[in-house]
Amino acid sequence: MSCTFRRLYSSSSAASTASQFLSKSQSLPPYKQTQLLDANQLQRFSATLSRTELSRTVPENGTPLPACWHLAYFTPAQVEEELGADGTDTTFNPPRPFTRRMWAGGELEWIGGDKNRLKVGQEVTETTKLTSAEGKKTRAGEEMVVVGVEKTFENEHGVALIDRRNWIFRPEITIPQAPASRPPEVPLPDGKHTRDFTQTPVTLFRFSALTFNGHKIHYNREWCREVEGHRDLVVHGPLNLINMVNFWRDIRGGEVFPKKITYRATSPLYAGEKYRVVMDEEHDKVTGVKIVDSFGNTSMVGRIESI
Repeated sequence: MSCTFRRLYSSSSAASTASQFLSKSQSLPPYKQTQLLDANQLQRFSATLSRTELSRTVPENGTPLPACWHLAYFTPAQVEEELGADGTDTTFNPPRPFTRRMWAGGELEWIGGDKNRLKVGQEVTETTKLTSAEGKKTRAGEEMVVVGVEKTFENEHGVALIDRRNWIFRPEITIPQAPASRPPEVPLPDGKHTRDFTQTPVTLFRFSALTFNGHKIHYNREWCREVEGHRDLVVHGPLNLINMVNFWRDIRGGEVFPKKITYRATSPLYAGEKYRVVMDEEHDKVTGVKIVDSFGNTSMVGRIESI
């Protein structure tokens, strides 16, 4: 794989970069876009997720979007020349060198309850604003910038959903990393409710296409192995979130909606490797859930609150 790497690091620390980036970003008006929630996108998203309930026929107007499926809409709109070297959207990137983005976690809150769901056929406005930027260090001592954004989704009835996301921006790669070796497998953990997944390159490609996500770690094996040091294609954090919530919906009865979800990604998952969603029994309207890979690593932890 032929790649050109340039060392253009700023002398600024992560803390000062984050402070300047936050000040500049919050001086600008929020970013708004309005979109029709069309049925074709929902049908194809359902097929990508192997959920046949909405993929056999085109959903009718008024069909509610299942929890977290709004991620199929309001996708990035940058032309290719504006994307990062790794293919990522750069709309909310801090200055270089902190341009290597990873989805760290977030919180989703359904505001309207049963009276206001996002539905097929609605015209919805998404408003996005940057809420925080903070310089931190990894366990290995590498500097990074943690950025928080808040997205509100409003239809004719008012705000239906608030989606708060945290992204980690690490320094860009200037020297290609050696691919990580695959560790020895261990038994997957037991739990009250479990569901196993093994993602294929086809699923990752289709999910990237539908969410218009150009990040190369999800579809370009050469980039994964020869540049970023991953052992294979990386499973999308949002895909894991959706599958986690779909499992919760199936346990509770399919058409239910949560009140609030908090989640945090802690370790990558890879195509072709088996992993397990482990879900607790609900207690005081709260369900704990985690995703564990075949090597003993917890890859995502979450908390789902019922209405």
